[in-house]
Amino acid sequence: MASVLKEQDLYLDPSIRDWVLIPITVIMLLVGVLRHYVTQLLNSAPKPKPAAAVREQRLLSRSHAIRGIAPLSPLYPAQFKSFTASTSAAMASGDYLQNKGGEAETPNPLDPKNMDSMMDGMKKQAVMMVPNMLIMQYINVFFSGYILIKLPFPLTLGAKSLFARDIAMPDLSVRWVSALSWYFLNLFGLNGVFKLILGDENAATDTRDQSGLAMLGGAGGPMGPGQPDMVKVFKSEIENLSLADGLYRWVGDGVEDRVLERWGKK
Repeated sequence: MASVLKEQDLYLDPSIRDWVLIPITVIMLLVGVLRHYVTQLLNSAPKPKPAAAVREQRLLSRSHAIRGIAPLSPLYPAQFKSFTASTSAAMASGDYLQNKGGEAETPNPLDPKNMDSMMDGMKKQAVMMVPNMLIMQYINVFFSGYILIKLPFPLTLGAKSLFARDIAMPDLSVRWVSALSWYFLNLFGLNGVFKLILGDENAATDTRDQSGLAMLGGAGGPMGPGQPDMVKVFKSEIENLSLADGLYRWVGDGVEDRVLERWGKK
């Protein structure tokens, strides 16, 4: 009985490696590269941000810069206090807000201004889904039930449904990988290769696609549910600037003593 339950070795034809295993990997890699460049061709030209949105972001960046240099600031104390006071007053006045009322406008999906963003999302989904459906159908038709490779490490029985999806053999070891499972492993496992070839901001995977509500807002568009309320952000930043006053230290404090100590004259 023990000899029957003992794992048996399978001897695979080298042609399976040359004509099934390697071609599937190469096809998935080439399709991902092609998908990246097709997506770039289909993307619409980015729209410039409105002047109000740019002023809003610039004021916030200025506040971050002031807080960043507070612990060891090259600015004189009077200059630092003047910058913090003017920046806090500008954020409190609300003149730099993109939406003067303070409430975010809900984007209308039927607005013609948002149709370009919606079409870009649909194009990306189509470029992602159509090749994957064709490749999966191709593998199901020509290589259904093929065993391609044996993994060099042990696995639990719970992974059998992942690595042997189209093989109806309950006694087969979990370490054997079928053709369809090899396709799914390449689909999710080549992301690192795509980042190495195409860079981090590549379109070979669908992890970069945003939700429909985020796409409706667009660059510089009305604030949607996924974007922060800038009124609250400005209030929080005013409080952070007031705390930065307590952390302020001028870089020239005690410079005479430091120079004398460095040269051994004190």
